[in-house]
Amino acid sequence: MKREIPSGPVGGLSSRSSGELPWDIVLPWVVRLRFTISAAQVLIALAVQFLLQIDLPLGWIFVVATLATVSNFALRSRVSRPPEKWELDPSKLVALLFFSDTVALTILLMLTGGATNPFTVLYLVYMTLSAAILKPAQTWAIGAFSTLCFGILFFFYRPISQLEIAHHGSGANLHLIGMWIGFLITVFLVATFAGAMSNLLRIWQASLIEMQKNLAKKDRLASLATLAAGAAHELNTPLGTIALLSKELEHQTENSAPHAEFADDCRVIRHEVDRCRQILLKLTGPGSETGARERTSLSGLISDIRGFSECLDHPLEIAVLQSVDLRSTTVAREPILQSVTALLKNAADASPRNLPIHLSIRVAGDRLQFRVEDHGAGMSDETLRRIGEPFFTTKEPGRGMGLGTFLASAFAEQLGGRLTYASDLGKGTLAVFEIPLHEEPEGMRDA
Repeated sequence: MKREIPSGPVGGLSSRSSGELPWDIVLPWVVRLRFTISAAQVLIALAVQFLLQIDLPLGWIFVVATLATVSNFALRSRVSRPPEKWELDPSKLVALLFFSDTVALTILLMLTGGATNPFTVLYLVYMTLSAAILKPAQTWAIGAFSTLCFGILFFFYRPISQLEIAHHGSGANLHLIGMWIGFLITVFLVATFAGAMSNLLRIWQASLIEMQKNLAKKDRLASLATLAAGAAHELNTPLGTIALLSKELEHQTENSAPHAEFADDCRVIRHEVDRCRQILLKLTGPGSETGARERTSLSGLISDIRGFSECLDHPLEIAVLQSVDLRSTTVAREPILQSVTALLKNAADASPRNLPIHLSIRVAGDRLQFRVEDHGAGMSDETLRRIGEPFFTTKEPGRGMGLGTFLASAFAEQLGGRLTYASDLGKGTLAVFEIPLHEEPEGMRDA
């Protein structure tokens, strides 16, 4: 089975700074937590009143739970808006909510036994979540406030005889049973909500690492563009000198009978020099922008690829699979042509000369794939991991700079696709250049 690995990072970029929490992810979980706690408070009060036959001030309990629920609906409407439109700093908002929830919990405990109520353990829920998502100063403030509220319960509360620790009535000690149930609820809330937010934060951190990789790749591309522009500028002068001298040499050899056969060689030199200058013009001139936007039919692109294959010194087999409309399907000509020809050249370098290179074009869902397969020695896991790095090459010195696959991967991402490799040692390598079939990404649209 072939090992497959994408060349270059794939995924969206995050505009969030590394020191800022993803509040647009965290706040919905805070909303769910507050709804859950409010519902649990009402259900527990009803169960105690009607199942255990303990008299509770249900009216006041419902008032406190209703106020918490109303504030949570207001929070949810705020969360539904984009983060940049929030009027209050999210961390301050959550801290304020946790303070108000601590007050609400304290009032409920005052109405239901005070410090003898086993559900005092719920103070730890807000402490745990504060430590997970708030600043240290805010966490310490909530901790101190919760401790103060717990202390107040020793002096101001509505006693319930069944909850007294020294209660000597018949049956099980209700206080101990309540402590166990309160502990169970606390474990559930902390494990569910704190665990979920911790997992979301790990995903967010992974997206930051992905963003940093993408930014590093863009920096390398910018450096390469600067290097290419500088090289093009420097090469213009020697190429102009070669063109001038070859033209003079051509005139001299044409009029000199013993050396007339060299005139054709001079014309070839001038032709190749002109070709080099056209390539440099693409790097530095205004055509570099329009070249990326130039569209061509798939049949026209295949014709260009066939023309390039004459320089490969390898037989090339091209197969168009499934229902691909060669005339109506249009693609960005220059980046795809450069990418596919670079992959074909790599395949030719890796394959024995007597074996053909295969290029297949197919539709996979809403993606158009160019699949280049060779019959070379394949690539190791280490090579597969590094294949998209700039200036990394397994070729002999002087045969390649290691930029072909890097640029092909960059072009694929600019077009909204990706470049992947699959390889078996001793059997060959498959490179898949994949782009959207019908949608042109923003990076290639006209301004």
